[in-house]
Amino acid sequence: MSSESVEQRAERQGVLYVVATPIGNMEDMTPRAVKVLQSVDLIAAEDTRHSGQLLKHFVIRTPLVSYHDHNEYARTQQLIDKLQQGQQVALISDAGTPLVSDPGYQLVKAAQDQSIKVVPVPGVSAMIAALSAAGLPSDRFWFEGFLPYKQQARQQRLEELLKYPATVVCYESCHRIVACVEDLVTLIDHHRQITIAREITKTFETIKKGNCTELLAWLKADPNQQRGEFVVLIEGGAKAKSEELPEDVIKVLDILLAELSVKQASQLAAKITGYKKKQLYELALARKQG
Repeated sequence: MSSESVEQRAERQGVLYVVATPIGNMEDMTPRAVKVLQSVDLIAAEDTRHSGQLLKHFVIRTPLVSYHDHNEYARTQQLIDKLQQGQQVALISDAGTPLVSDPGYQLVKAAQDQSIKVVPVPGVSAMIAALSAAGLPSDRFWFEGFLPYKQQARQQRLEELLKYPATVVCYESCHRIVACVEDLVTLIDHHRQITIAREITKTFETIKKGNCTELLAWLKADPNQQRGEFVVLIEGGAKAKSEELPEDVIKVLDILLAELSVKQASQLAAKITGYKKKQLYELALARKQG
């Protein structure tokens, strides 16, 4: 940290840095991230004990303050006050890029609402790392984050996701990875491919691709493969073909989509045109995402 005077600090503008940190391999820490964390006045960390080890490794002596799901609302105003006083604050999560299935949205939004400069310091993201090595189409994808914990809610959400004409990326924990793949076995067309990426950048990193039945057998055959943190990637569903519907039907659907949700537009289009709601829903979803 610099030894600038109170007057000098008051004259400079507060800046919020959103800093990505390694998800396993310390060598993935960027020089820019180290420099920023060394130079700011304060670091807001999801877990100060966990992040303390990171700072110790890179000889960063900047003060830490906790910022997590349980204190996000209260801590946000405290940090905004410091930023308005001209202090510079870095936001980090336990690993990876903040806000990607991690706390931080409230702070970034509040900073922008107060016209405080927000600067991203990019680096590792488990989602992007897994997608880059999954061997599935990456020109279009849907990031879901963590699926619901309970089986019924998880299956219902998966049923919707499996209709998307894009690669679906989900996070999953070691406690539910087998149950998640078991759900896929009951729901998915077994010709579709999925990839499981486990412990990315860590010692036991594993990336396995196949159909859901093959991957379920692989997981159950070796309990070690059920350990760690997981990214599950699912090949996208087939796109609905516009040529299967008359132009006037597609035009009705497009008009409705301009004002309504995919579900509402497809339901109303089915009533107007007499075509099947499922066919219209799949086309509406494809056109909305396209």
